[in-house]
Amino acid sequence: MTSCGLLNSSNKPVPLRSGSVTVLIRGFVADVGCELLYRNDEPGPVEAVFVFPVDAEAAVYAFQARLGGASIEAQLREKKQAQELYGDALAGGQSSFLLQQEGAAGDIFSCSLGNLPPGEEAALTLRYVCELPLEPDGAARYVLPAVLRPRYTPDGWDGEDVTQGVPRVPQGELPYTLSLSATLQSPHGIDRVLSNCSLSPLSYTSGNRTTAQVSLAEAPPWDRDVELLVYYAEPHKPSAVLEIGLPGAEPGSLMGDPALMVTLLPSLPEAVLGQSPAGEFIFLLDRSGSMECPMDGRDYSPQRIDSAKETLVLLLKSLPLGCYFNIYGFGSQFESFYPQSVGYTQQTMAESLQRVQQLQADLGGTEILAPLRAIYRSPCRDGHPRQLFVFTDGEVVNTQEVITEVQHHRGTHRCFSFGIGEGASTALVKGIARAAGGSAEFITGQDRMQPKALQSLKQALQPAVTRISLSWDLPPGMEAELLGRGPEVIFPGQRCLIYARLRGQPQPPDTAVGGVTLQYHVQDQTYKEMLQFPLQPQDGDRLPVHRLAAKWLLLELEGAMDTGSEGDQHRALATSLASGVICSLTAYVGVDTERGQPVQGPLVRRDIPLADFGAATPLQKMCYSAPGPMAWAQGPSDVSMDCAMVCDFEDSSDVPGESRSPPIPSRALSPRAPQGQYWLSPPPAPCLLTPSPSQSSARGAPDARAGSPAYTTPCQRLPPRKVRGAGAGSQDSRRAANARMTLPWIRDRRALMVPELGKCLTATSDPKELPGQNTGVTLGEGESAAVFFKCCDTNYLATK
Repeated sequence: MTSCGLLNSSNKPVPLRSGSVTVLIRGFVADVGCELLYRNDEPGPVEAVFVFPVDAEAAVYAFQARLGGASIEAQLREKKQAQELYGDALAGGQSSFLLQQEGAAGDIFSCSLGNLPPGEEAALTLRYVCELPLEPDGAARYVLPAVLRPRYTPDGWDGEDVTQGVPRVPQGELPYTLSLSATLQSPHGIDRVLSNCSLSPLSYTSGNRTTAQVSLAEAPPWDRDVELLVYYAEPHKPSAVLEIGLPGAEPGSLMGDPALMVTLLPSLPEAVLGQSPAGEFIFLLDRSGSMECPMDGRDYSPQRIDSAKETLVLLLKSLPLGCYFNIYGFGSQFESFYPQSVGYTQQTMAESLQRVQQLQADLGGTEILAPLRAIYRSPCRDGHPRQLFVFTDGEVVNTQEVITEVQHHRGTHRCFSFGIGEGASTALVKGIARAAGGSAEFITGQDRMQPKALQSLKQALQPAVTRISLSWDLPPGMEAELLGRGPEVIFPGQRCLIYARLRGQPQPPDTAVGGVTLQYHVQDQTYKEMLQFPLQPQDGDRLPVHRLAAKWLLLELEGAMDTGSEGDQHRALATSLASGVICSLTAYVGVDTERGQPVQGPLVRRDIPLADFGAATPLQKMCYSAPGPMAWAQGPSDVSMDCAMVCDFEDSSDVPGESRSPPIPSRALSPRAPQGQYWLSPPPAPCLLTPSPSQSSARGAPDARAGSPAYTTPCQRLPPRKVRGAGAGSQDSRRAANARMTLPWIRDRRALMVPELGKCLTATSDPKELPGQNTGVTLGEGESAAVFFKCCDTNYLATK
């Protein structure tokens, strides 16, 4: 292949050159535009596919392109129709672009640009709006997500997972860069801005410090989440924003009427907060292999499991006397400290703290449904309200199934979730908290872990807020319609958001003020929060309040779609199309109809690579999760490659006489848990994979003498890959039980997701039968298997 343009580690051109992000932050709302610049330096047309993360609660509302000097606005269509339009355009030689949500979770999107002609550039711009959470220290937190790790596919899952097909390159070697600039606005004044990246000095653009600008000091590779913490002079003030409707939209419709966003900050006396009965606290800790990865891409970053354990220890030490508690760990299987929750005493706390310190990320995959169902089956204790705390990186594909399970039991508990590390799934972490009336926090560094953990515990200890109601004080001729269910959970000091649309005209027309009252009960006391707001709507073309209101309505409707309600599905589709906000049923599509001649030549697909994040230790860990002892012979099983090394042999060669590095003692995959869990550990004797039959020993065992030839291959480090294949009892597995276990068969079934695997892996049921040029052996039922392979000058032996 002729090298041209930017290359990935497989020597394939990468058409994406850069991402340019502009952010407008008004109070606790961010309106974001992201421009992706592409250039095709190949001799023929290309299709560029970019898979990227988006906050699950962000409202993506626009998509446009500049192609060959023309500006094209994409149209929101029903998803299947949009996909067909895109495919037809490609088949006809037209340039086209497609933006769609992948799956039902809502935190992964894909952007496709098809038939980009040779030598041409294109710029795709998507826009979204999102709410910004209020941090415990009073900051408004904006995160531009960039880290997307492969998601775990649990046993029995039959859906699609796009994260498994994304190519990876080592962190810091992405061939495209990121720039970000932010404009900040607040009527109460802007104090300062902090970030996990280097920033230019904060520049105030008004004398009273109500507007300012800031940007990244350099254009780094787009391989880490970018976080901005904006501190206002008065962050805890209630507010209301009334926004004019979309010009030309039908009056009485979602987009035609003015939309209102009300922000309240309820408070309760400390005496009331201390009256909550001691509850039952259940801690559910993710101990899957991916939790051994670092919190972020920095060399000194702690492992996720360590950060989660530190948070858990802090919460354990802060529980009230008289409560009950239990601790669950989960991976491919789960375990608990106690059969049932135990009383919180000095002894049980000390015993539990000691056991927590010994916990490791050693339970394989991320099967969270089974422990959740076991917790829900255990009876609740009278007089001890159940509070569930979940610590996870959220790397699963069955997100909606998990959220639905939590939703079904929302009447018996509250759920407080912690997303651990960069790339934690916002869909899962926020979704389970929203489903069970709790709150969600994201821990990406040690600096803010303690206040976030204690804030969640304080919320769990407060008495339940009941009988929440809203009343409006509007002039004659006007009425307010709540969008969505409205507030169902209230925590003191936390923002309570209310979306509504206003209908009619005030009588008389010059009436200037409306009002809203939030009333709720705590135990036997009634509390009220009131706010007045002007009735003169703000002008604007992006309509962030309308988009956010539509997104919250879509979250409710899509959640209800899982119950099989066709009415909710039709309402969700209509709401998405009317508001322009993407959901799981719709997609944006645009076609270049101004180009006179169709694009000529065969179309080549280029998947845009993402950053790979290795394990926090030099020892590379691999975990094979399998249903039985003959998983590879029965079918490709559930295979997880946690922070593993995967070789790329596209440019490798094995030249006779070439100087080689001396061999390095191998590591073995040995059992650490039932159900086929295997981890790297020192082998009983060093083994070395030799490149040809003539270089093998007489018994077929690799020769470990210094200077022995060995494969030297370029490698890329991949993050956790967890792939589901045929189960032990499936038809495919029975058919393959006595079949020849060839490496092409493994590749075809995507068991290991390594296209060039056959050049570095040899399988055998007996070391004496190590094949030479043969790429596989026949394994009979009940036989053991050993796999020898070498990667990055380290030799590995997998036994099964």
